[in-house]
Amino acid sequence: QVQLVESGGGLVQTGGSLRLSCAASGRTFSSYAMGWFRQAPGKAREFVSAISVGGGNTYYADSVKGRFTISRDNAKYTVYLQMRSLKPEDTAIYYCGARKSMSSQSAGEYDSWGQGTQVTVSS
Repeated sequence: QVQLVESGGGLVQTGGSLRLSCAASGRTFSSYAMGWFRQAPGKAREFVSAISVGGGNTYYADSVKGRFTISRDNAKYTVYLQMRSLKPEDTAIYYCGARKSMSSQSAGEYDSWGQGTQVTVSS
């Protein structure tokens, strides 16, 4: 399994931008599909975005489509989530997950998780 560490969260005003990073340990990073999920207080963890092992396929929740962009740099063992036009409803703890081989929009199918990074969008 890979170990994951998220960073880049913070407090931003409505309409602002943030870029989250998720750094992975281990040289097997390129064999893992990666996903971003988020969890707001009192709510279940929800899918945000995912990217295939090679980066050629990306997937987004309808709520973030057109505003968020996922990418990965396999040479740096890092996956990114560029977030633009942020809304108060984007406020949550954001987690990255790693899944061997294929992408998934189901949190239960991920093998490893980071500790999360807080994103707060003020109105």
